[in-house]
Amino acid sequence: MSLTALTTFLALFFYSFISNESEVKDYKLIKLEQPTIIENTTIEQDTIPVLPPTDTTAIDTLKLILKDSIPVKDTLVIKLDPSWKKGGKFSMTLSQVSLSNWAAGGENSFGGNSYLNLFANYKRGSRAWDNNLSMAFGILKLMDQDPRKSEDKIDFMSKYGHEISKQLYLSTNLNLLTQFAKGYKYPNDSVVVSTFFAPAYVQLGVGLDYKPASFFSVSFLPITGRLTIVKDQALANLGAYGVEKATFDVEGNIIKEGRNARYEVGCAVISTIQKEILKNVEFKSKLQLFSNYIENPQNIDINWDSMLSLRVNKYISTNIGLLVLYDDDVNIVTPDGKSGPRTQLKQTFGFGLSMDY
Repeated sequence: MSLTALTTFLALFFYSFISNESEVKDYKLIKLEQPTIIENTTIEQDTIPVLPPTDTTAIDTLKLILKDSIPVKDTLVIKLDPSWKKGGKFSMTLSQVSLSNWAAGGENSFGGNSYLNLFANYKRGSRAWDNNLSMAFGILKLMDQDPRKSEDKIDFMSKYGHEISKQLYLSTNLNLLTQFAKGYKYPNDSVVVSTFFAPAYVQLGVGLDYKPASFFSVSFLPITGRLTIVKDQALANLGAYGVEKATFDVEGNIIKEGRNARYEVGCAVISTIQKEILKNVEFKSKLQLFSNYIENPQNIDINWDSMLSLRVNKYISTNIGLLVLYDDDVNIVTPDGKSGPRTQLKQTFGFGLSMDY
């Protein structure tokens, strides 16, 4: 591992203990070969004294800012650039039903969902860079049945913008959406319908981002490429998630394997909001719309993920989630045997542990 990478890791670790409002503590991070600043001398902000080459490289990489103070002997007291804002939230909800000699009937069950959201946002001058990683996983077990997946998500979004006027940015957006584990066509648990990177959606777009407040933004991306990946060959051969399926002969043997990817070019709109709407009540939502320029542009794909969190105290909260999906390339088979695109809904409710950091 290079010195720069190691220093970056250590500095980010220390930063988690340093808030912008508090005084910088005496962290001995940078040693001077020779004291270049004498006592009772003020260090101007954004200035860096003469240091050994390796330390200078580390400082340039981390964009460190010296606090207006004096060195402690031959050690400089520093803090990270306050332009970075980072944090996260972890929550876990559990549910259980246990019955014994219960005349009214019912089944024992146990389930739980966990959520992790991390963010790191940068703003300095006309530049802004927002990064967000949202992950979720949950299981449910009924009686003697094997555990079933009830929640599964990996959602990463990175957005870089350059301000061209007040609250308006030229923007580049990158989004990755996939899952951790296999999904099955229950009650038949031998038929796999999804797995890690099957599907995975990678979307890259260029356009404008309107950000009137720190908690809300809307991106209009008229030049957007979307890549649908189906890593599992068995699913790709079936044409799952819109990829080109395999070619079979009359006896059902594969002549040509199905494609593992599908490329689309179109227009995307992404809207995000995260705000405490009432005391101890936070609403978070991300709406993504995509229209394929070449194939059925009037059929807009929708991904709308929302979460309402009601905090009881510092560690206990209630989460209510709603996910609405529509993908014109994904066919849903109904109980009567009809197949075609359908609006997909998922609602979650949980009460449990919650921690912010």
